[in-house]
Amino acid sequence: MAIKHKDRLSPVDTSFLAQEHESSHMHVGALIVFEGPPPSYTDVVEHVNSRLHLVPRYRQKLCTPRFEMGRPLWIDDPRFNIEYHLRHTALPAPGSLEQLRQLAGRIHSQRLDRSKPLWEMWLVQGLEDNRFAIVSKTHHALVDGVSGVDIATVLFDMSPVPTQIDPPEEPWSPSPEPSDAEIVAEGVKGLVRTPFDLATRAAKALQHPGKSFEEVREAAEGIGEIAWAELNPAPDVPLNVPIGPHRRLRWVHGELSEYKEIKSALGGTVNDVVLTVVAGALGRWLRTRGVRTEGLELRALVPVSIRAEDEHGQLGNRIAAVRGPLPVYANDPRERLAIVRAAMEDVKSSKQALGAEAIAALQDFAPPTLLAQASRVNFSTRLFNLIVTNVPGPQFPLYMLGRELQQIVPIAFLPENHALAIAIMSYNGNLDFGLLADYDAMPDLDEFASYIEDAVTELLEVAKPTERPSAKKQSPAAATNGRGAGTSSRS
Repeated sequence: MAIKHKDRLSPVDTSFLAQEHESSHMHVGALIVFEGPPPSYTDVVEHVNSRLHLVPRYRQKLCTPRFEMGRPLWIDDPRFNIEYHLRHTALPAPGSLEQLRQLAGRIHSQRLDRSKPLWEMWLVQGLEDNRFAIVSKTHHALVDGVSGVDIATVLFDMSPVPTQIDPPEEPWSPSPEPSDAEIVAEGVKGLVRTPFDLATRAAKALQHPGKSFEEVREAAEGIGEIAWAELNPAPDVPLNVPIGPHRRLRWVHGELSEYKEIKSALGGTVNDVVLTVVAGALGRWLRTRGVRTEGLELRALVPVSIRAEDEHGQLGNRIAAVRGPLPVYANDPRERLAIVRAAMEDVKSSKQALGAEAIAALQDFAPPTLLAQASRVNFSTRLFNLIVTNVPGPQFPLYMLGRELQQIVPIAFLPENHALAIAIMSYNGNLDFGLLADYDAMPDLDEFASYIEDAVTELLEVAKPTERPSAKKQSPAAATNGRGAGTSSRS
């Protein structure tokens, strides 16, 4: 990874800084549960330290030029201390999952300190059933979900025997912290490079005029779709209320095979099934709040990775966002999935993601104040009711210090006036919904988690083949067809 001292943040990364406020924290993370006796804090510190040179951005902090002279920079933190970022705590043994949820909620209620590298990891000991956990949080300006999966494999191994990582050729030594004059000079360099970057793009366009015209036309159509969506805000529901800084966390555990069974029987993709489950749970939750759902369709902000194959493992954000439909009015689960499937096919054929990427590219040439305004257009909280992000994880077991990773619960973030965010991640045959909610706006998060389970059960029931009376003896394969012993469990 070409990570350097005084790298400039990308426009998308900078927009995540602009979107952060006192009650809307822009960090993401995970709650990770391991099987086995917990390692000592010293062992974890040594393990992380031995691999930190593979992710050099984790030793860098933000540096913001004065006088709006360009986007912020990443610079080496001369006072970097691994023990500040790697925290140690314990539950009163035997610690329950409820206590672990409360702890993770409190950790994610606190903003990251922008004067230090923007990440934390908490080693949590004392968990019942001979387990321990790690709670992580990283600012969205540093890493997006898809890249985060790649980076996590730096700390994890694919076998119980830890992989031997070659140490760096030289011990890490931070580069000198730049002076105010040097920071301003870096901003001027960016402004000076702008005409040359424009000229380079123009030269490429002249070499391939037909292709360039088509790309410009499609980008213009995409920007037009986003502008049209801005004139049609998402419906006003109890999800979209003022929020505070405090968070609740719940998760729903299931098996990936169940979602594949549903999509194989009823059509669509696993992501279509996930959105259908969310729509079913939201519809029921809204009705318990006294909201009439007839004809009501909510909108989910669905992040889409635009990271190229050769960009995996790199830090920084390469994402765009589309608005996916959530037909909470559809009571029949089969009909609900059909609506989501058709609507998502329309979204994929539209230019929404391309338009968002085009706006991000245009922001390369925008000063920070305009960049903040542009990010609010591209990420306007009026356009969606909640974030629903689905990140595919590794389908094989991972280990840390010889302990097997049992479960990964992804944790998203709450934008302003959004009381709920849902992150989904598959890992080693499992699929977990991480539910992050505002503490005061959603005291009934437990009930909502149960509605997720009910929505999965409804789809599984209609996905099973209809059993017809037959004189023939049922085959063993047919006799075992169905959900089987792997049921979803709420935690």
